[in-house]
Amino acid sequence: MRHVIALDVGGTGMKAALVGAGGELLHQARRATGRERGPDAVVKAILGFAAELRAHGEQHLGEPAAAAAVAVPGIVDAAQGIAVYSANLGWRDVPLRRLLGDRLGGVPVALSHDVRTGGLAEGRIGAGQGADRFLFVALGTGIAGAIGIDGGVEEGAHGFAGEIGHVVVRPGGTPCPCGQHGCLERFASAAAVSQAWADASGDPEADAADCAKAVESGDPRATAVWQEAVDALADGLVTALTLLDPRTLIIGGGLAEAGETLFTPLRAAVRRRVTFQKLPSIVPAALGDSAGCLGAGLLAWDLLETDNTDRSEVTT
Repeated sequence: MRHVIALDVGGTGMKAALVGAGGELLHQARRATGRERGPDAVVKAILGFAAELRAHGEQHLGEPAAAAAVAVPGIVDAAQGIAVYSANLGWRDVPLRRLLGDRLGGVPVALSHDVRTGGLAEGRIGAGQGADRFLFVALGTGIAGAIGIDGGVEEGAHGFAGEIGHVVVRPGGTPCPCGQHGCLERFASAAAVSQAWADASGDPEADAADCAKAVESGDPRATAVWQEAVDALADGLVTALTLLDPRTLIIGGGLAEAGETLFTPLRAAVRRRVTFQKLPSIVPAALGDSAGCLGAGLLAWDLLETDNTDRSEVTT
């Protein structure tokens, strides 16, 4: 059966799948990145994992994978196939596309940013399916976004498109590691809410999920922390929708797991802030932690479609 390899590399672990032509997950697996052993060990783990998947496809699906794609965190030069930098994984300027292609017998390989890859899946086959313009925002340890246009995701001239977490929403506010003050992710990420609630509750182990539960139970301290995050998020989102005019706004990541505890006040906060702008649909992400693998699978199949188109143009 014809299939592709999809790899989603995170800070601590890797998810992977063999994906069929219809987007079906034919085989799934997980591995540790081994980042505690250094960046070279991470690259070795990725290549080894990909080789395992190729062997599984040969043995159980009757043929090796026709293409592959890998989604990684940090700064990515997708056009050149280089993983430029990742603070979590410790690498710099890794020619990951070439290394994977060599390890997988020369098949075409795509390399992409993890959030943009997950956003691609959400836009094409998840919560944004059918929308010609969407914005996917992941609220995790940080905040990142993916700008969806006509079935693809905009990377920007230098690969930095979608970095909504570093839109300044509170000028002169909390310092951010990026060098600015008052960035959105310092107020509205799951990590920021966790820290704010730990401080407010006096429990150093408390996190954003605990804050959401306290909001649901009517705790006024939690409500104040939560509303501050929602207001900051709404400010950042209105800036984004003013620039991008998306039809659908998809919110994912750990903070979105609070469901309507997040979405009800967020929709209201965005509605209060818009003036001339068209209010998009604001919906939760639908694919969960499968989004990265599914998006990588889509990228790999896109490579094959492009290759087939190119061949057709040459032969006609």
